[in-house]
Amino acid sequence: MKKLPSLKSFWLHCETITFVYDELVLPLLYRIFYNDINLPSNDDIQKIFSNFNDKQIIYWTDYFPKVKKGYCHIYSYPYQLKYYNNITNNFQGGIFKYVRQVSLYDERPFEHEFFLRIAESFPLMEELTIHNEQRQINKQFRKSKNENQDLPIIKYSYLKQFDLIDTCIDYYQQFLFDTKINLAFGIRVYMIYELVKQVTRNFTRNRTRTNCTKINYVNLSGEIQYPRYSDNFSGEKQQLLEYIKDYFPHTQID
Repeated sequence: MKKLPSLKSFWLHCETITFVYDELVLPLLYRIFYNDINLPSNDDIQKIFSNFNDKQIIYWTDYFPKVKKGYCHIYSYPYQLKYYNNITNNFQGGIFKYVRQVSLYDERPFEHEFFLRIAESFPLMEELTIHNEQRQINKQFRKSKNENQDLPIIKYSYLKQFDLIDTCIDYYQQFLFDTKINLAFGIRVYMIYELVKQVTRNFTRNRTRTNCTKINYVNLSGEIQYPRYSDNFSGEKQQLLEYIKDYFPHTQID
């Protein structure tokens, strides 16, 4: 990256109307102007590890303006650890056949193509945790189409557990819609009850039913809203629980 120490002013002009200024433009500007952080380039890192003749050194950085933190990932490839944490949109790909536990984090949204890249890079992944509350951008552009029929359905063949507690509703759709992801049977899931209720349309939606039937354990965080001021409160409470269990027929619910 070429540095401009004498730069006094900067002007950015775009004649196209954009509704994604916060998601696309601001991250670019932050990467340009974080003067207090001087992260080395990939070439600098390669020189430091020049004696590793038999291994490729992978290096990439991320800067998160909201929390004002920068992260560096440096590792030798092939990667032999069983876990890979804090993967972002800057992830460069590759094949990581030893990794079983993966966590994702970013202040920019994860799109369908990103999850496809994760599936291809971690073919034996068993546990996945996602930390991202940013709404997907490309999803908005596809609303006029027939959902995601133009995109391949993702398969996580060995996935045994995923955690969506620290995400927004878009990622519930991403993992529960059978038009987006084909889950393996016998999976454990951690989710927020209210978001599950929304995305399944009060546990009636067919598009989410297929993947929900494959779950054998679900932890629904948050309070389940039972009917109030009813003469038959206990009966209606039990009926609601049975209604949820009918949607998750093979599932232990906590």
